[in-house]
Amino acid sequence: MRSGVIAQKVGMTRVYNDAGEHIPVTVLRLENCQVVAHRTEEKNGYTAVQLGAGRSKVKNTTKAQRGHFAAASVEPKAKLVEFRVTADNLIDIGAELTAGHFVAGQLVDVTGTTIGKGFAGAIKRHNFGGLRATHGVSVSHRSHGSTGSNQDPGRVWKGKRMAGHMGQTRVTTQNLEVVSTDEDRGLILVKGAVPGSKGAWIVVRDAIKSGTPEGAPRPAAVRAAASK
Repeated sequence: MRSGVIAQKVGMTRVYNDAGEHIPVTVLRLENCQVVAHRTEEKNGYTAVQLGAGRSKVKNTTKAQRGHFAAASVEPKAKLVEFRVTADNLIDIGAELTAGHFVAGQLVDVTGTTIGKGFAGAIKRHNFGGLRATHGVSVSHRSHGSTGSNQDPGRVWKGKRMAGHMGQTRVTTQNLEVVSTDEDRGLILVKGAVPGSKGAWIVVRDAIKSGTPEGAPRPAAVRAAASK
């Protein structure tokens, strides 16, 4: 099991394959994705790498975080994420991961926070069909109808699908195909939609159901760490 990466969602576009068919893709960009710290079995009870991405102003970084980044000799990061890895897939602290970490054709799992929609009704939120357009139903065609039972249990069950806050939740989409990568510009093109708004931070990992392909670099595709 190897590390994933932290990428920023740029937006969607299309590319064409050899047959002339267009493929809708989401463009993800890697920006200063570096290893900030290690978690080891002896010290922490598990093995992981902590990655940081983006840039954060020093004045907006707490003193504790400044010390954490200074120990790794990296600039303050806007986003930090830990990835569980096996001991043989630990990456040197300070190393920068590139888009070549993934290969064209492989499947990945992407995690992001969906776009917030605010308060939404049951039809929009849960795809309800609505009430009948006749036989006594008036001015309530888009309501969700009855929510409870009779005397027993005499309450609304937890998890009942009703109107409420929609979106702004952490979602993982599995088995998206990597169409291509551009290591020079730090771009990863993923087939289909990725949860999150433009500019959102997206976590990209090898697909848990498909594993790591044979041609993928191990432990990671990195640039040499900057000299201290």
